[in-house]
Amino acid sequence: MSPPWRVRPSPNFDARRLPVSMVVLHYTGMPRAEEALARLCDPDARVSAHWFIDEDGSVVQLVPEERRAWHAGQAWWRGITDVNSASVGIELQNPGHAWGYRPFPPAQMEALVDLLAGIRARFAVPPVNVVGHSDVAPTRKQDPGEFFDWDRLAALGLALGPPRPLPPDPGWDETAFHAGLARLGYDVTDPAAACRAFQRRFRPARIDGRIDAECRRLLAGLLMTLG
Repeated sequence: MSPPWRVRPSPNFDARRLPVSMVVLHYTGMPRAEEALARLCDPDARVSAHWFIDEDGSVVQLVPEERRAWHAGQAWWRGITDVNSASVGIELQNPGHAWGYRPFPPAQMEALVDLLAGIRARFAVPPVNVVGHSDVAPTRKQDPGEFFDWDRLAALGLALGPPRPLPPDPGWDETAFHAGLARLGYDVTDPAAACRAFQRRFRPARIDGRIDAECRRLLAGLLMTLG
């Protein structure tokens, strides 16, 4: 992404321990942007992100990308346990499920597309590693949630989306399905939570944590794209 963007430095960062290979998308879960920015820059909160995008599409840099921002918390993806070190974190202003969750406006999504394309180019982040907070922390987080337009990112090659057409049902039992989730990238220590996170991302119309034929077909198709 090219300037202009606004800089509001956050003190909440330290040194990276891993090269960047991921992008993690969040919503702020706070009613107003200024409240969210204040918290992301509060040293007592010990939370931050590299980038913040308001609903009007304005972009704020909080932490330089070469530093380790504190956005993911306890998280896991494709064997990476220090997700903060391996990722660039982007916060999208949205009140979240606690304060009136709503769709992400076009201007916000357009700014995200521009920013994300630049990050992926700078760090060669593969689409499978562009994830939501709920993907890397399925027992703790729901964001960016079921209203987030993953299909738009997938159509532009910026993230994985539901495969079309779906392959036939592989008929996996629970053990095989959970193994597939782990291969895709999820922490399956809590299998039901991992299943809900998968549904929230790839089948947001029904998030019940139950394995059905559509879930098996979606997962099988996604694994085929990974080779």
